[in-house]
Amino acid sequence: MRVRIESDGEKLALTELQDWLARDPRARGLSVTAVSTPGPTMGALDALEIVLGSAGDIANFAVGYAGWRLARAGGRVRGARTLTFGGSTVDVSGLDPEQLADLLRRLEAGDADDDAAPS
Repeated sequence: MRVRIESDGEKLALTELQDWLARDPRARGLSVTAVSTPGPTMGALDALEIVLGSAGDIANFAVGYAGWRLARAGGRVRGARTLTFGGSTVDVSGLDPEQLADLLRRLEAGDADDDAAPS
């Protein structure tokens, strides 16, 4: 499962989140890739793409993201709060780790159902 966390206009938030996940003992094993788009702000970080290969990865990301959010500005989230998976975009800034993990599992299950549906 590949999800994307968008910058929401706060490029620094993504850099901080990427650093946080790299230092988090559980989340540092996740595949996290910076995504930039070409243009006048060449090299500006626009999103983080995160590969979640197992239920453990989903839980580790959810706990890591929630920890970063709580540590950052007393829990007030600015930037890096929009999660995109396939055609779904969700504001995850108000979700606790269990709610985020549950959302990711449901999105993944929905994607598997879509893949199995006849064309």
